[in-house]
Amino acid sequence: MTFRIRSDLDSLPVYVPGKTFPGALKLASNEVTHGPLPAVAEAIAQAAAGVNRYPDNAAVALTEELAKTLGVTPAEVQVGCGSVTLCQNLITVTSGPGDEVLFGWRSFETYPLATRIAGATPVQVPLTGDAVYDLDAMADAITERTRLIFVCNPNNPTGTVVSAQTLRRFLERVPDDLLVVLDEAYYEYMRLSPGHAYDALELRREFPNLVVLRTFSKAYGLAGLRVGYAVAHSEVIVALGKAHLPFSVNSVAQAAAVAALGAQNQLLARTDAVVAERDRVTSELRTLGYAVADSQANFVWLMLGDDAVPFAAAAAEAGVILRPFAGDGVRVTVTHREENNVFLAFARKWRTR
Repeated sequence: MTFRIRSDLDSLPVYVPGKTFPGALKLASNEVTHGPLPAVAEAIAQAAAGVNRYPDNAAVALTEELAKTLGVTPAEVQVGCGSVTLCQNLITVTSGPGDEVLFGWRSFETYPLATRIAGATPVQVPLTGDAVYDLDAMADAITERTRLIFVCNPNNPTGTVVSAQTLRRFLERVPDDLLVVLDEAYYEYMRLSPGHAYDALELRREFPNLVVLRTFSKAYGLAGLRVGYAVAHSEVIVALGKAHLPFSVNSVAQAAAVAALGAQNQLLARTDAVVAERDRVTSELRTLGYAVADSQANFVWLMLGDDAVPFAAAAAEAGVILRPFAGDGVRVTVTHREENNVFLAFARKWRTR
């Protein structure tokens, strides 16, 4: 039997999340190892008692808390079911058949998939040799058909960031009616040098077409609850509200996110340990002879080319689950020292095989 389903979907791959199996060490999905802080866990428990009621569709309490924390107005904030949903909604409100969505590649896998679901055309601009977004080349790639631009910074899966000067030069070249989405899912792990340091929220005040995306899934450890947010011009927020799937940010997620903001200093202090481990893992891998990008996220990127899939397959056989990207590289989540040492032991054995 053939149903009336869009035939063009046949050519679309399905998003593949990081896999695991019992007893394996999973370093494939950029998750944190810590559970919620006590105050957050208590908020989750209290909210769970009321799940017989619909959540606040406007997420008023969370929106107001975010606005206060970020120094913006509630009219400039949109909460979503993870920042990935906001990526999809931004494509929905800007793009359709005949339009183009521009981004670097390799980058977040949702960008091309969500673009094609909307009937638009993904335009993928290769990264630089250092696995960084090539913003000059992206500016050259803007056409009359371009409706949306994604800049993933730090980039997933490479962990790299663009320089502040390059980012500013790029924003100056983009038409002021064309939205640029700065996807900062890993923002809390950035420890930027003077040449790379920038303030996205300050840039947004200077460039009203800039949209900043962040999430509670990574550093805040709420990946299972699915809550992210966008900061943008109020006109963009109104449009996002029209694409918002009603009640998609559940009440437990909203309560947990509010509590997490209240415990922000404790939560974000955990990122310091991850950053220290990221630097150690990167240094040891380079000593072993691996080409490793300069990461500002909670993962490292091994530029393995055609060895990416064999490397990850051998790691899986050794009980370590990584995320390979065929022909490009392998992304490895950085967690705590003991788990990282298990991966490093495998990487050392692979290098000397």
